Amino acid sequence: MSNGWKDHLGASSSEPLPVVIIGNGPSGICLSYLLSGYNPYVKPDAIHPHPVLQRKLTEAPGVSIVDQDLDYLSEGLEGRCQSPVALLFDALLRPDTDFGGNVESVLTWKHQKERAIPHLVLGRNLPGGAWHSIEGSMVTLSQGDWMGLPDLQVKDWMCRKRRGLRNSRATAGDIAHYYRDYVIKKGLSHNFVSGAVVTAVEWGTPEPSSPGARDPSPLFQVNGFVTTADQSQQPFSLCARNVVLATGTSDSPARLGIPGEALPFVHRDLSALEAATRAGTVSPSSDPVLIIGAGLSAADAVLYARHYNIPVIHAFRRSVDDPGLVFNQLPKVLYPEYHKVHQMMREQSILSPSPYEGYRSLPEHQLLLLREDRQAVFRDPRGLQKVFGIALVLALIGSHPDLSFLPGAGADLATDPNQPLSAKRNPIDVDPFTYQSIHREGLYAVGPLAGDNFVRFVQGGALAVASSLLRKEARKPP
Repeated sequence: MSNGWKDHLGASSSEPLPVVIIGNGPSGICLSYLLSGYNPYVKPDAIHPHPVLQRKLTEAPGVSIVDQDLDYLSEGLEGRCQSPVALLFDALLRPDTDFGGNVESVLTWKHQKERAIPHLVLGRNLPGGAWHSIEGSMVTLSQGDWMGLPDLQVKDWMCRKRRGLRNSRATAGDIAHYYRDYVIKKGLSHNFVSGAVVTAVEWGTPEPSSPGARDPSPLFQVNGFVTTADQSQQPFSLCARNVVLATGTSDSPARLGIPGEALPFVHRDLSALEAATRAGTVSPSSDPVLIIGAGLSAADAVLYARHYNIPVIHAFRRSVDDPGLVFNQLPKVLYPEYHKVHQMMREQSILSPSPYEGYRSLPEHQLLLLREDRQAVFRDPRGLQKVFGIALVLALIGSHPDLSFLPGAGADLATDPNQPLSAKRNPIDVDPFTYQSIHREGLYAVGPLAGDNFVRFVQGGALAVASSLLRKEARKPP
């Protein structure tokens, strides 16, 4: 990454940055692209298959999408997302993908340097964020092309890398590499600071500089540290007029809330199973690995263990046929491996004969406690207790965003301030067409924090934020 960011990280900088983005995953990368002066326009000869949207797009020829009325353009669109702007941007980038079509994007991109807004993107990892923490051979849930960012399709990038999509899906390793490469190819590297940990964000309102000055914008103080090449930690303090939260939700794994949860053989990441397999701690002849959870991370762990013939006990609190289970929402043709796990969950309960050697399913079981001698105590649906000897525990029951760097850990920013912040159930309350916090001017949230949980749809949030920030810049006095 470029060293130009060092000029911004000094504590004595007097002029605040227009924008600081916290998080360098797909949301942060896409927003950086838009703030770097890359503006989307409708191709003059493009015909969108959605007739109402097509008519609206012809009403403002030659006007960038970021300068148009996003509320008006997105009205009436439907799809697999609750955000109107996310549906709009997705419809422009992938016009008929939900219907199996391959109509090209109706957008063309123009680099207009004079419209760029200075900004920094702070991230703990390399650009791509949490994608660098996922086991590289895992196949993405979404189709590969849905993981792409503007103006560089995943399939084109993979073709140049002599890589291929697997059943229209890519590996997590390829996607992480794609995001890192995207930042370089689009000339965004000077905006990115890797190894940056934000420890505090504070806000306030500055005093007007003179009696005739315009109303001051809110200012944010962003404090943290950067881990340098020699592993030393360099503190920084930034002043910004706008802060965008793009940290995702993988920072703080959900807790089991039971005795024994802190024992050393309890883990919350698939990498622990990989390490134990390499070390020989778990093997085909060891006690089973206890995998807790009924989501895709748990399914990935089951698939990994099965690949190495490691015995598994798979416990989850829901019924196998619960419509809320993600397996009951995935097309079988696209996701055969996940449906195989779902089939195992259904057919191999502890009460059934064993069609799958080395795998036991415990539906509707609640883990009560874990003992130091590696005994796991459960309560079954009938209220009876069962005890199993286990070698390792993987508690893959989801995660929560870690916004401990915000006042009150961001609790008062949620849609329901009385409930824990949750990407799926209680996201940050934002304006749907700007993604600015309802409760705090100048503070934005994108991606899972705002309720957009798929890469395909997080880009709409970046469009909304960029549009809002460009309008703010236009209102500045000369």
